Amino acid sequence: MTALPLVFDAPKRATPPRHLADLDPADRRGVAGELGLPAFRADQLARHYFGRFTADLDAMTDLPAGARDTLRALLPPLVTPVLEQSCDDGATRKTLWKGHDGTRAESVLMGYPDRATVCVSSQAGCGMACPFCATGQGGLQRNLSTGEIVEQVRQAAAAARDGALGRPARLSNVVFMGMGEPLANYKRVVAAVRRITEPSPDGLGISARGVTVSTVGLVPAIDKLAAEGLPVTLAVSLHTPDDELRDTLVPVNNRWKVSEVLAAARRYAQATGRRVSIEYALIRDVNDQPWRADLLGTLLRQQVGTKRVHVNLIPLNPTPGSQWDASPRRVQDEFVARVQAAGVACTVRDTRGREIAAACGQLAASQA
Repeated sequence: MTALPLVFDAPKRATPPRHLADLDPADRRGVAGELGLPAFRADQLARHYFGRFTADLDAMTDLPAGARDTLRALLPPLVTPVLEQSCDDGATRKTLWKGHDGTRAESVLMGYPDRATVCVSSQAGCGMACPFCATGQGGLQRNLSTGEIVEQVRQAAAAARDGALGRPARLSNVVFMGMGEPLANYKRVVAAVRRITEPSPDGLGISARGVTVSTVGLVPAIDKLAAEGLPVTLAVSLHTPDDELRDTLVPVNNRWKVSEVLAAARRYAQATGRRVSIEYALIRDVNDQPWRADLLGTLLRQQVGTKRVHVNLIPLNPTPGSQWDASPRRVQDEFVARVQAAGVACTVRDTRGREIAAACGQLAASQA
């Protein structure tokens, strides 16, 4: 498999049209004025969009017809569903979205007995070049706008409410674990988190504690996020505790080593009071050795602290052309036990969506 270059700066592409979700409350009122409308019309529009999960202006009968026509400029179609697939008896639904420029991205809506979660994309493709991830091997097309990210969440919230998962459910969790490296699209992702977590009518009103932002370890951006005042969960895709292997598995490690990433994780936990999740895709005969489990537990205990960290073990999901496979169950169980023996919490992620290429590392925006 040919190694791809790391790409931090997204290619320049046509900017998506301005959308209500791109704007904070003050900006919305300012734009309403530019459109010749009183500021409270922007608040009415936001109440429908964020509070009722609707972008159908014709259904907003409390708005005069003339105002509705004018406000259409703030609700342009950003992401259109191209293909929807489901599995797990309807509890997992993957949506392939098409942007205004034809760019494709994917999100996954998952229902559980006690919650509904949507996994959203922050970029079309990914520039981090991890060789075991289908998204990373597809390269980076462009950053998604704040509005494009929020639209994935709004439409997921509406679908869950309307029974798309088999019964009506409230969307309670949002994970930035779809396509892309969220912290490489920092400004738009943070703005999207604010829209997602601000109470209605300013945002979707989802608790910040129900939001997870993942990263392969962009240390300066982790520190920047820690200072935002957003108590979201940070998930660090570590995948191995040693620099020699991580330089290959997670190429960004050539810039920020394991010790630097773990130090940033500790600072994040201290600043936010939130336990950091360490993501670890377990790959047969690659990173599943007992000594690596021991080293992982030791490093996390010493460099982050057992009360500030949790290991989320992920059985490797198959991707086209990959020579790697998931570890056997007995190897997985021993790995978990060894990490736990170091005093670090360790659990195995519930694998969802494999049949429709919706599981971790499988998103590739394919119509197959």
